[in-house]
Amino acid sequence: MSTSRSSGHRGTTTVEPHGATIRCIANRMRNSSHHDPAERSVIMRLLYRNWRPTRLGMWINRLMGWWSGLGLPPKFQAVLEVQGRKSGRTRSTPVVIATVDGQRYLVSMLGTESEWVKNVEALDGEAVLRQGRRQRVHLVPVPAEQRAPILQEYVRIARSGRQHFPVAVNARLSDFEAVAARYPVYRIDPS
Repeated sequence: MSTSRSSGHRGTTTVEPHGATIRCIANRMRNSSHHDPAERSVIMRLLYRNWRPTRLGMWINRLMGWWSGLGLPPKFQAVLEVQGRKSGRTRSTPVVIATVDGQRYLVSMLGTESEWVKNVEALDGEAVLRQGRRQRVHLVPVPAEQRAPILQEYVRIARSGRQHFPVAVNARLSDFEAVAARYPVYRIDPS
C-alpha cells in the first residue's frame, strides 16, 4: 500500500510505495540546470509554469491557433498539427516560422520537453502546417551547432516566444550558440 504526504516543498507531492520516494514529473524542469526565463515576469507566470502552459496559457494558445490557422496576420504565425504519440489524436499548436536564407524553420520555445517536439520525433517529422490552408510537411531536426542564426531570427520576430530565451533580442550570435542545445529547431521541408 502506498501513502501520500507533502514533503514540505511547495508544489511537491511524494508517494512512498514500500519506502521509495517518487517525485512529481512537474518538478523535473524546476530542478534542472536552467529555469524558464519567462517565469521572471508576473504576466508570463500566468501563462507558463515549469516550461508548460497553464490553463490560461492553453486557452490563449487555442485562440492564437484559431487565428493563425485562418491565415490572418502576422504571416510568420501558423498552426502545427501533429498526431499525438499516445492518443493518436491530432494535436494543434500555434507556432512561429522563422525564415533564414530563404529556408523556413520551427523553434520549440519550451525546449526539448515540449509535447509537440516529442510527437514530431515519434512520427519521424511528419506533420501539417495550417496557415489558411493545410500543407503536409516533413520537419527535419537541425543540429545544435547550426541553430544559432535561426534562434536569433526567432527571438527577433516571436514577441512572446522570446520571453522563454535567456538572451536578448540584440544579443551576439555567440550568445545564441551557448543556448542552442536547449531549443530544438526543425527545418520545414515539403512532404
